[in-house]
Amino acid sequence: MTKIKNIAASLALASAALAGQAYAADISNPVEAIEVVDGAGAFARLITGNHRDDTFTDSYSFDVAVGGSFVANLYSYSGNPKNGLDITSFDLFAADGSLVSHGTQLSTGQTDQWSLNLDNLSAANGYYVSVTGKVLSQAAGTYSGVVAVTAVPEPATYGMLLGGMALLGVVARRRKQ
Repeated sequence: MTKIKNIAASLALASAALAGQAYAADISNPVEAIEVVDGAGAFARLITGNHRDDTFTDSYSFDVAVGGSFVANLYSYSGNPKNGLDITSFDLFAADGSLVSHGTQLSTGQTDQWSLNLDNLSAANGYYVSVTGKVLSQAAGTYSGVVAVTAVPEPATYGMLLGGMALLGVVARRRKQ
């Protein structure tokens, strides 16, 4: 009887060791460069099927030639909130890995929408946005985003604007007289 118990225990232990373990795989992509042309650049990723419960953290690098206000938006859409992707964070980092800003989640479910807004991003090489999420189903999922940097006018520009408006006022007043 003890021999049968030992054999059964050995078989149970062997089958447990040989059984595949279920775990979430990391399906992150390596850092990808975004080409910023005329102050804007876009990025996207399609995750094909058979990745249910897998996680990812994708990074997209870019350079800022002229400092200014920064806006980035991220969207992920699926026909059903239980399918596609669940985006869990959208952040901006400096080249050294220091966090510059956390994104704000605007909607979740069938459509995940995130936004990053900064009033004064300094000119520098090596910023990157990071997209973190989880695959919800066997169906394919996708996300897409855009980054935009708008130059902030120099103080002299405002001075010239005010000077021009004053000249227009003088001309208008002279015509009136």
